[in-house]
Amino acid sequence: MAALDLSLRLVPGATVPLAWRNLVADKWRLLRSSAGIAFAVLLMLVQLGFERAFFDASLAAVRQLDGDLFVMNASKYRFGARDPFAHRELGAIRAVSGVASAAPLYADWQDFFWTSPIDGKPHLVRIFAVDPDQPPVFLLSGIADQQSLLKAEGAVLVDRRSRRFLGMDGATAAKLNGQNVRVAGNFALGPDFMSDGTVITSDREFARLTPGNRGSAAALPIEAAVAKVRPGETIAAVQQRLSAALPSSLMVMTKPEIVEFERKFQAQLSSAAPIFFLGTLVGFAVGILISYQIIYTDLSDRLPQYATLKGIGYRNSYLVRSVLAQAALTGVAGYVPAWLLSLAVYRIIRSVALLPLHMTPQLTAISFALTLGMCLLAGALAIRRVIAADPAEIF
Repeated sequence: MAALDLSLRLVPGATVPLAWRNLVADKWRLLRSSAGIAFAVLLMLVQLGFERAFFDASLAAVRQLDGDLFVMNASKYRFGARDPFAHRELGAIRAVSGVASAAPLYADWQDFFWTSPIDGKPHLVRIFAVDPDQPPVFLLSGIADQQSLLKAEGAVLVDRRSRRFLGMDGATAAKLNGQNVRVAGNFALGPDFMSDGTVITSDREFARLTPGNRGSAAALPIEAAVAKVRPGETIAAVQQRLSAALPSSLMVMTKPEIVEFERKFQAQLSSAAPIFFLGTLVGFAVGILISYQIIYTDLSDRLPQYATLKGIGYRNSYLVRSVLAQAALTGVAGYVPAWLLSLAVYRIIRSVALLPLHMTPQLTAISFALTLGMCLLAGALAIRRVIAADPAEIF
């Protein structure tokens, strides 16, 4: 019979760590176990990474808005959906005490097509329009500092991080809705899961390029009014005044509220977030099955050793702790290579799909907790094999 990996007190105060000794006793088995668990962990890390990238990309434009308060149509269910309100309300917003400025933001997600210089085909893009004579609406470098360039006729700013097939990076001229435009500058925002690229233009160009529009820029309905509060005024107080002065058909939100407004839509109503959640759940379930098979096989092979421990007086509670400790160590052994491999996977996906896929401390903590959870659960299921072992029957 092979030598036992017992956690016996050889000298007072010293022990042989049973869980660790069992883990490293067979190097090839450890390598196979780590590879199996690493596969399940990588599945979870990729799904969790995609979920985080989905939210970051979806909220990127909202987070770049440069304002203290935002006025939108109360029937609007998300920021990224067209539901404008009448331009005349802008005067009422500016007239409220405590409002330093209120700039209009025009937007469209479904009616503007960018003709790619690469393939000559029209592609749907997201467009934002601003009044270049008003304070900047976006914080993003490349928009705020180049907004004045939009005063020129036909001038647009384009997102150089748009999907490559749009050909925006390096473009100097193109067509938008079949009309010639000149690329006056660029910025770095990035696509999301709904929009492949973004174009910024002036309100006058927006009016000219909008299909079916016959009016001037002054008559265009506004998607959102971006207001700034005067120094010395509190945002909450001005928000209350705006809400009281405006009709109930309009809602007034702070910057954190509008970000949360969009996040809730993506989390609760969009189809993408549940898909990534189910993908993570599948990876967790696969990890439990793999971990259970690994731990159960190891316990079966070492059953005579555990039976001997029981025979010489060790209680089940000690054996349970040892098995769960070994399960946790097995999870760590699989997690480390999976985490390192995920960095390379994230980098490849980030380069190809242009999504903000990054490893974060929060993502690391969540994935590590899930890994320990699946291994400990698998160990708890497999421990019954040790508890039921009868030394009299085995020997």
